[in-house]
Amino acid sequence: MVDRAVAVAAWESLFRAQVAIMRSLAEEFPSREISFNEYDVMFNLSRQEDRSIRLRDLNKHVLLTQPSVSRLVDRLASRGYVAKHPDPDDGRGAIVELTEAGYALFRRVALDHMGSITTRVGDSLSADELVQLTALCDRLRLGPDQPA
Repeated sequence: MVDRAVAVAAWESLFRAQVAIMRSLAEEFPSREISFNEYDVMFNLSRQEDRSIRLRDLNKHVLLTQPSVSRLVDRLASRGYVAKHPDPDDGRGAIVELTEAGYALFRRVALDHMGSITTRVGDSLSADELVQLTALCDRLRLGPDQPA
């Protein structure tokens, strides 16, 4: 069993690093067309098969509350970057799909954003450390009983 003080210190260090990095990336976000949070939704949609997902499942992938995600999706839909369709399996739900225009914008912004990420994260750690960090974060995300 790990000492509680060590576990809490590790958590606090991880949390503070994440907050500092997210703040600096948000400040340097390279787009005036979409916000950092809108980009996060579009990023998650781009990673889904057919670039679409049920709205309630999208909520599990982003760092916003459910009502905030719904309003953000509505704003993106009004600008033609995503489309909302009724969920055929659940009449109360919705499917959110990244449109071609949304995907093109996402890709343009992603290229610049990757540069900021590389500078903020990649220039701080070696390639081996980045691989190790990825593996450790995956283990933490999945939990102690899940294979990475």
